[in-house]
Amino acid sequence: MSKLRNRPPVTLALPALLAVAFLLLPLIGILTRTQWGELGAHLTSPGVEQALRLSLVVSLWALGLSLLLGVPLAWLLARVDFKGKALVRSLVLLPMVLPPTVGGVALLLGFGRRGLLGPWLEGTFGITLPFHTSGAVVAATFVAMPFLVISLEGALGGLRQSYEETAASLGASPVRVFFTVTLPMVAPGLIAGAALTWARALGEFGATITFAGNLPGTTQTLPLQVYLLLQDQPEAATSVSLLLLAIAMAVLIALRGRWTGTPVARKAAEAEPVPEENHAEAVVTDARTALVARTAAPDEGGHWPLHATVTGFNRLTLDAEPGTTIAVVGENGAGKTTLLRALLGLTPRAHAELRLGDTDVTALPPHKRQVAWVPQDGALFPHLTALANTAYGLRAGGVPRAAARREAQAWLDRLGVGHLAQRRPAQLSGGQAQRVALARALAARPRLLLLDEPLAALDQTTRAHVRHTLRTHLAGFGGVCLIVTHDPVEAVSLADRVLVLADGQTLQDAPPPEVTRHPRSPWVARMLGRNAWPGTASADGLALADGGRLVVAEALPVGARALAIIAPEAVSVHRKQPDGSPRNVWPGTVREITAVGSRLRVLIAPTGAPDLVAEITPEAAAELDIVDGAEVWASVKATEVTLVRL
Repeated sequence: MSKLRNRPPVTLALPALLAVAFLLLPLIGILTRTQWGELGAHLTSPGVEQALRLSLVVSLWALGLSLLLGVPLAWLLARVDFKGKALVRSLVLLPMVLPPTVGGVALLLGFGRRGLLGPWLEGTFGITLPFHTSGAVVAATFVAMPFLVISLEGALGGLRQSYEETAASLGASPVRVFFTVTLPMVAPGLIAGAALTWARALGEFGATITFAGNLPGTTQTLPLQVYLLLQDQPEAATSVSLLLLAIAMAVLIALRGRWTGTPVARKAAEAEPVPEENHAEAVVTDARTALVARTAAPDEGGHWPLHATVTGFNRLTLDAEPGTTIAVVGENGAGKTTLLRALLGLTPRAHAELRLGDTDVTALPPHKRQVAWVPQDGALFPHLTALANTAYGLRAGGVPRAAARREAQAWLDRLGVGHLAQRRPAQLSGGQAQRVALARALAARPRLLLLDEPLAALDQTTRAHVRHTLRTHLAGFGGVCLIVTHDPVEAVSLADRVLVLADGQTLQDAPPPEVTRHPRSPWVARMLGRNAWPGTASADGLALADGGRLVVAEALPVGARALAIIAPEAVSVHRKQPDGSPRNVWPGTVREITAVGSRLRVLIAPTGAPDLVAEITPEAAAELDIVDGAEVWASVKATEVTLVRL
């Protein structure tokens, strides 16, 4: 049955087969008409050898010019937004759709002796392009360079910018980032574009004969030789055509479909990722790395308080003393990542007036701010080892190679991954990669450290171990660290302060215990596992924003806005309407039951109140026969409700 389902419909398969036959028939014609016995003689004749040598010279020069001019142009189109970008891209594509002879005429009118630039070139530099080998190079470059630009632009478009932004945050200048990160990572697209460019330049005919003429030994390339041989020696023309066909097919087969410029996945590393250490090994590792920290770790030195005033989408002021860790929390779209990118100087959405210590870095580009960034995926450079990744920021700062590698090894040892120094990112587990990313950021000697959900991609066991490692090493950091997180455990265990954002503004900035007891955001309260109901104080309690009324023990001025916080364990669940002291009682339906540790969380949809989460034991659930869809009663004592003024 699967074969029948996968069989293509005849109405599509038949035209497709006809298209293949249409493309294949001319090639078969060359193969069948080639005089194989005379092939060697045809290809070694003086005229063909001379034309072949000239074609190789012209095509290689054209490739060099295309690389020199096309690589920056591809980067500009892929990475920079500017007015007229669509026009520039159209100009790049134009030689691909323009008839080659028309291209030759255009070159004559632009660079010919009577063209726009030709007289100046001849009078100033003595350069005459038409009817000269240099003219053939210009013609070949004109028609072939678009293949390089389009292929490389596609590869750059498929490359996540977080790699380049992370490199900049480590102190690398834009030029250094381009040559050490961008180009190595788009090498497949660059190689594919270069191969296509060379093959197209080797086969160029129309623009060459129109602009440079057909002079033996000067501009008569191999395609022009085929054109001449067709008039007097068609058999020799077929043999030379077969040579060009073989070269073209060899290029396409070598590329194996990569000419679109899409980044090609690297081969999987031969070695398997090293598994995370178990708990016993972690204890040994922590003891060993603590010794390394005292004996071999580089001197961090310096203390840099933070002062930042952020405007734009984010509107807030941040002040923090050295050694402070701030957890940045808020629902999606609150402006957490925008805040980090504003401090890095990487976004037009927000602008940060930033002072680190005594230095105002507002006007400095990202690579000079000494602000290191660890994105959520770590953004380890896949073409570099863990050691080279860690040493990257040091090398960008001018530290000699040997010294940079020693210091990088010390940081890897300090974070318990020193034995993985020669492995590439693909050979590391998630926790190991995150520790290498952290070592790389700390090794760059930043004054401000930004971590964007650094543990989000890890499993619970690995996350706990990396969290312990992170807490240990942030304790000795002389700057300020901002951690974006959605995990309440991270916010409470790692941070000295919790910054709650809403619509780009500060909703709450307080120590973790204060935020835990009195969250000012319904989202944060729910993140911490609390029920959070906003409302307005009335004479008899709290009028809820979603409808209904809540009786509370605490009195607030009438009309005051407040957030009612109810712990899940304070919610009682009954199968019948309860008697006794509860002032808040609602009938409802069980929507969902989830296990949290040794207890169960029951989501109830009450009548006349917002959804409510209760926490009960499995024994209580079994006794009450609590299942999805069950009709229950929920109750909350007035004294169990905490009000937070908004």
